[in-house]
Amino acid sequence: MAVAFTFPGQGSQAVGMGKDLADAFPEARRVFQEVDDALGENLSKLIWEGPEETLTLTANAQPALMAVSLAAIRALEARGFSLKDQVAYVAGHSLGEYSALAAAGFVSVADAARLLRIRGNAMQVAVPAGEGAMAAIIGLEQADVEDACAEAAKGSICQIANDNGGGQLVISGAKVAVELAAKLCTDKGAKRALMLQVSAPFHSALMAPAGNVMREALAGVAKTAPVVPVVSNVSVQPSTDPDEIAGRLVEQVTGRVRWRETVEWFGANGITTLYEIGAGKVLSGLARRINRDIATASVGSSAEVEAALAALA
Repeated sequence: MAVAFTFPGQGSQAVGMGKDLADAFPEARRVFQEVDDALGENLSKLIWEGPEETLTLTANAQPALMAVSLAAIRALEARGFSLKDQVAYVAGHSLGEYSALAAAGFVSVADAARLLRIRGNAMQVAVPAGEGAMAAIIGLEQADVEDACAEAAKGSICQIANDNGGGQLVISGAKVAVELAAKLCTDKGAKRALMLQVSAPFHSALMAPAGNVMREALAGVAKTAPVVPVVSNVSVQPSTDPDEIAGRLVEQVTGRVRWRETVEWFGANGITTLYEIGAGKVLSGLARRINRDIATASVGSSAEVEAALAALA
């Protein structure tokens, strides 16, 4: 069995996530304390008690999801699991790439929390409220979606932000252009074109100011070669080179999350099982739609930690 670990992105958050891990494993509880200390606030209380609308804010959801993923990793490691020895690759969806990198030792948990808080804030302020938008396009070929984006942009910004697989593409950019592109996709035969309730046009060229912020932020933290190769969202290639990884994280702010290709890459490179580490089961569902030959499992609760340890033994 060749294994890769994947780490979820924004949208997987839920009030109460990770509480079971923190109650069952002192090592998991320490992760939440590390994040609280790094941010100088009680993010754990927000994660476990809500309110949901505050947890969902980008600047909170990003470090919160990382905390839950790393709590799951520490729970596994507390029982003798070794990422370096038992996992071939790691990857994460958007902010999940930071979780993957923290799990593999590229940055500390504290630095990952601070970087994600900076990232969330920078993405939030890069575009004035109401000027950007995102839409999910279901059941339309990528080339047709790209054509719709190009036709709608007309000197503005509209591009594919996420290729999630299973016939799901997400477009992002200026609100007027995205709304027009969504209509054009429907005209071209998309099953659905759904405007998303997001606070900014993530993974589009409009996020360039946030990319500059992240370049500076990443330059200021200690970085170590990860113990497991990390497959980049933007290049779909594995790397253990700290400078290359940091550069890819900057590109990721404005670049496409190539998740379909990432899962396909895993399949082509011998991975037989994908574990989704942290909150929710979004990535497991996507993986099943992309490649049914790859088994999936989730590790977000104490029971799932025990099941994973038994399977990986």
